[in-house]
Amino acid sequence: MAFIKEESEDVKIEESFTIKQEDLQKQTDLIGENEWSKEEEHHVKIEEKTHLQTDGILQSRDKNCFTCTQCGKSSGRKGDHKIHMMIHTGERPFTCTQCGKSFSKSSYLNQHMMIHTGEKPFTCTQCGKRFTLSSYLNNHMMIHTREQPFTCTQCGKRFNCSSSLNKHMRIHTGEKPFTCTQCGNRFNCSSHLNRHMRSHTGEKPFTCTQCGRSFSCSSNLYQHMIIHTGEKPYTCTQCGKSFSQSTHLNQHMRIHTGEKPFTCSRCGKSFSQSSSLNQHIRIHTGEKPFTCTQCGKSYRRSSTLNKHMRVHTGEKPFTCT
Repeated sequence: MAFIKEESEDVKIEESFTIKQEDLQKQTDLIGENEWSKEEEHHVKIEEKTHLQTDGILQSRDKNCFTCTQCGKSSGRKGDHKIHMMIHTGERPFTCTQCGKSFSKSSYLNQHMMIHTGEKPFTCTQCGKRFTLSSYLNNHMMIHTREQPFTCTQCGKRFNCSSSLNKHMRIHTGEKPFTCTQCGNRFNCSSHLNRHMRSHTGEKPFTCTQCGRSFSCSSNLYQHMIIHTGEKPYTCTQCGKSFSQSTHLNQHMRIHTGEKPFTCSRCGKSFSQSSSLNQHIRIHTGEKPFTCTQCGKSYRRSSTLNKHMRVHTGEKPFTCT
């Protein structure tokens, strides 16, 4: 009986130990589950926070980047984006109160206003000529320095700026991409078209402050002003002769160099000036655009017509001394 009782107590102790082990395992598993749950929750919070930060960065980038819906160009500033969009919309909100011409930027309008006010804040230290823009002065300075880095591959003529070379090349190619909508006349540069359009509109926005005479282009006004000032800032380095215009100096220099860049496509004869080539071409075409209003006789040159007119007027301008 004693043996049976002792065995029964051993079984109870073993069962009690097994129950305690199971309880301990359950508690351990529960603690592990709680720790894993807390760790998972921590990672979720970090991930959510990271997503919020990333979204904020992306939103910030979107706010600071303005993309054109027409061509895809991006701008960092809203003002630059608005100015760019005017290329597509054609909007020109800044209008000149003097002539009505409109511009996409206020800075362009300010530059344009100098035409009307006569303001020329940039002065050449060599000859005193004044300009509305510093870029114009820089180009002008090359006249004095004789720097001409741009060379024509057809005739070897050199220029102080690339735009002048591009315009010159159209002499050789015959390209005239700018067309008048009124009469169909074509031009090799936009400035010549703009000047021509004033012959239809009658616009003469450039006025002489000395005598009040008006001109359709600023270059004509400048040339006219030399009558009042007597200025001849362009001097030949070979013979010392001075000229009021750089084009006159360039033409004169061909006397010394013998350069004849204008060639007739009919007979191959070359000339130092384009006007001489135009007159020569009329020999081949038979064109006589200058007509006498008195008798209807026509001539190839205006100078020949002027001589002829003296037959009708009786003018005898040359007197024997």
